[in-house]
Amino acid sequence: MTLASIGGWHVPVPDYIYYPVVTAVVLVVTYLLARLLAGIVGERMRRRRGELAVITRRVVYAAVIAVGVFFALGWAAQNSNVTLFGLLLATVVAALGVQQLLQDYVSGYYVLLERHIRIGDRITFDSQSGTVSDVRLRVTLIRSDNGDLIVVPNSELFTKPVTVHRSPTPSSAPPT
Repeated sequence: MTLASIGGWHVPVPDYIYYPVVTAVVLVVTYLLARLLAGIVGERMRRRRGELAVITRRVVYAAVIAVGVFFALGWAAQNSNVTLFGLLLATVVAALGVQQLLQDYVSGYYVLLERHIRIGDRITFDSQSGTVSDVRLRVTLIRSDNGDLIVVPNSELFTKPVTVHRSPTPSSAPPT
């Protein structure tokens, strides 16, 4: 095989040298790019929330390395299906890994949309009770009677029975 001509100059390189060299170059570039991106993301995360910087750097590093490896394998096999399969496999693994997190966010969306549970309501569920202090997209914060903060994933509030104890308003109170 001959490499692409550059200005009429042809370099004959056999396949058994060409593909491993290109694969090695792709892997080295991937490694350097992963380190660069992980460093940039880690530095930005450290400024905002220091405790998340390390895990975010590792996730970015692993993601870039995975994409580069699948790209290099696809190149070495001269088959784009290897690259597509790798990306599909990585997507499925990531989706399964964040399934519960996504369930909490979607449930939180409906908890906020339907407004059955509001800040200040007294609720009971799973033998725990307290006053709702905050309703966020992923979790609801409940202050128990003894002052403990209970962090409840919204998927729990969405899928399990919850008793909301509201004091009757003067217009809805039964006549005496």
